[in-house]
Amino acid sequence: MFRQWLTLVIIVLVYIPVAIDATVLHVAAPTLSAELNASGNELLWIIDIYSLVMAGMVLPMGALGDRIGFKRLLLVGSGLFGAASLLAAFAASASWLIATRALLAVGAAMIVPATLAGIRNTFSQAQQRNTALGVWAAIGSGGAAFGPLIGGMLLEHFYWGSVFLINVPIVIVVMALTARFVPRQQGRADQPLHLNQALSLIVAILLLVWSAKTAMKGTLPLWIVASTLLVGATLLTGFVRIQLAASTPMIDMRLFTHRVILSGVLMAITAMVTLVGFELLMAQELQFVHGFTPFAAGVFMLPVMLASGFSGPIAGVLVSKLGLRRVAAGGMALSALSFLGLSATNFATQPWQAGVLMALLGFSAASALLASTAAIMAAAPKEKAAAAGAIEAMSYELGAGLGIAVFGLILSRSFSASIQLPQGLSSETAAQASSSIGEAFRLAQEAPPALAEGIISAAKTAFTGSHSIALSTASALLMLLAVGIWFSLARVEKA
Repeated sequence: MFRQWLTLVIIVLVYIPVAIDATVLHVAAPTLSAELNASGNELLWIIDIYSLVMAGMVLPMGALGDRIGFKRLLLVGSGLFGAASLLAAFAASASWLIATRALLAVGAAMIVPATLAGIRNTFSQAQQRNTALGVWAAIGSGGAAFGPLIGGMLLEHFYWGSVFLINVPIVIVVMALTARFVPRQQGRADQPLHLNQALSLIVAILLLVWSAKTAMKGTLPLWIVASTLLVGATLLTGFVRIQLAASTPMIDMRLFTHRVILSGVLMAITAMVTLVGFELLMAQELQFVHGFTPFAAGVFMLPVMLASGFSGPIAGVLVSKLGLRRVAAGGMALSALSFLGLSATNFATQPWQAGVLMALLGFSAASALLASTAAIMAAAPKEKAAAAGAIEAMSYELGAGLGIAVFGLILSRSFSASIQLPQGLSSETAAQASSSIGEAFRLAQEAPPALAEGIISAAKTAFTGSHSIALSTASALLMLLAVGIWFSLARVEKA
């Protein structure tokens, strides 16, 4: 009995930094912009490369665990995660940090299925296993929700690399405890890995996201963007065809033909897009526009973190009482109303209104996330429950990555179109200042005082307007999705 719960402690200990790293850099965006001279586009890649790579790697890493045993997978994944954390902490450039964040994602993609398999193999009794899974899920959602606050606390007292350095001692302890106490599992040498398929999926996703970002910024010729988009779309189409033809596919694409499962996937992606994208937007506005420290920005965002972290049990009761359809569509609609209210809120002069609306957003988006899980797992045939769970996990990570991309694109486009810079800047300098608020602030540090004040004022005004456009656009899209979900789940019986 003691060894069972010690194994859970080990699993939870290594899962904490994996969950936190998805969002810990949100409040660090202004710091990274200044310390690494990172452009607005590079900042987006630094943050969302983690979730995008993890979305494509988590399934083949699960298969690798079946092949070599999950104890070995946990050791290898933890070691890689620790090494990548050390490299990221001392990154000397934005490109170095992007590469190490991608390596972090590969290690995390090994750790996640290893921890789940460890729980499944260690706890034979259903009640104990469910308790352990509940602890695991709480760590995952809580870690991601409180990532910005933890990042802010570290940045308040230490340099930015500390958000990665704290992973290293945790990994060392976990590897020592795993080697000593976690029981070894027998692997299956005949288990297919599908690594080439996973790489194809990751490259397709990255090319599509890159082409969308580049097209919005308009910095490269159209033929380059169109060619990249075509290559990404071709790779994605080929991936889907391979999955449909394979006897043991990496992803069972036929599950997507079930409209309830498809609705659940859309809800999961959208809920993660809204939560993660909003946190990034807020972290930048609070620090750049209103002068908050990273820690103060994290504290200000506590309502959305707390509400999303504690909504699970309440949302579960609501699904039982009201039915999946009402909770799913209602969660999306309330998220839309929250965004609409936040788009018209001044965070400096209306903190209480902002807090209430953020709490409503956190609760409603997380409720929709729970409803998406219920929809996917209830609609999937019992023999395909594992495949459905894998699709759900991919939807979460893909939504987190796309949240950064979508909100970043809307902000970048709106900011560039609306900023009114003072006279006296060259066309090249003006273009640089118009690309992002971080670039504008960095340029202001090098400009004469009078000109610097004008650049900063223009950047703050443009970002505030862009924040309103981004939130109101998200509100409209969420309301449309809520209507679609209402009709899509019309035949689903109440849970």
